[in-house]
Amino acid sequence: MKITVSTDIKAPIAEVWRFYNSPEDIKVWNTASPDWHTTASTVDLRVGGTFSSRMEAKDGSFGFDFAGQYTKVEAPNLIEYEFGGRFGQVVFTEGSEGVTVTVAFDGEDTHSEEQQRAGWQAILDNFGRHVLASTHQS
Repeated sequence: MKITVSTDIKAPIAEVWRFYNSPEDIKVWNTASPDWHTTASTVDLRVGGTFSSRMEAKDGSFGFDFAGQYTKVEAPNLIEYEFGGRFGQVVFTEGSEGVTVTVAFDGEDTHSEEQQRAGWQAILDNFGRHVLASTHQS
């Protein structure tokens, strides 16, 4: 099953792209709920390059690595990647009101489609809030 989530961000596409791919920024926005956080992130943004984010429960009870390899990179509009035998795509579409970020990915069998969609949407919404807060500070 392919799952798609998206968000609209009122910021320049170059800024949205930069915040999406910066390991330091990923550690700030990459969380689906307040009781989780990303403790480490690496990004080698090129075809064949790898990425990894370490996500952990703040109480230390559980953690996992979300990692994969980039299969297509077309800055600042498209990222495609493979992770654990599944595939994902991030599309950055510039419009008159900012940028729409759309993430599509192959779902897994452990959690329901609704749970996966809600989690990935929460992360993408956090990303949008982070970009807005960061671009309004500078």
